[in-house]
Amino acid sequence: MTGTELSLAVSVFLACAVEAVEAFTIVLAVGTMRHWPPALAGVAAATLALAAVVAVLGPALTVLPIGVLRVVVGGLLLTFGLQWLRKAILRAAGAKAKHDEEAIFEEEEAEAAAAPTAPGFDGYAFAISFKAVLLEGLEVAFIVLTFGANQHDVGLAAAAAAVAIAAVLGVGLALRRPLARVPENGMKFAVGVMLTSFGIFWGAEGAGANWPGGDASLAPLVAVVALAALAMVADVRSRAATPAVVG
Repeated sequence: MTGTELSLAVSVFLACAVEAVEAFTIVLAVGTMRHWPPALAGVAAATLALAAVVAVLGPALTVLPIGVLRVVVGGLLLTFGLQWLRKAILRAAGAKAKHDEEAIFEEEEAEAAAAPTAPGFDGYAFAISFKAVLLEGLEVAFIVLTFGANQHDVGLAAAAAAVAIAAVLGVGLALRRPLARVPENGMKFAVGVMLTSFGIFWGAEGAGANWPGGDASLAPLVAVVALAALAMVADVRSRAATPAVVG
């Protein structure tokens, strides 16, 4: 496995693991407080919808010229990556509350308990589970398709995603608790760095730029983006610690 393939697999694994943890927390809360059959039906319906999305978008991406594909994929990854990285920087600097799966689980449980119930099929449990899996799954599908199509290795990206989801489900079902000990905030920081780096790398290639050393330039680029993000964390912390000057 080349360095680029390893980076792709690790990036997809981490990103998909984060999304799977978030979806699992919501489904677990709804299923626990309401009814499991409609909650699982929502998961199944969302999975079918995601399969349809992949079936439509996957072939469409593969027919694009490689230059156009890399510009499009690079731009999308850069957009997603910067959003993830911005939130991760603020969380690391203490300017934004860290993602807490236990708190989210308790909040979802409270909302599920307070929602009205009616005889028959539990539409609330179905809808919340469907929404959670669909929204988080769309990001998983996007990451798998963009990374895989750009590198002509959808199989590797899909395998990394499948391993991540299976790992989260295996641990989550064994514990039957939200996966609060997963270092989700650190993982999001790493994913933000990787998505941003790949976005810059592929976007520039698609625009006609030639990186020195080809794919070997990706590792130094990741390091530069990571160092820049850490510098921003320090800057945000220092600004928050500096008292405002009045007058």
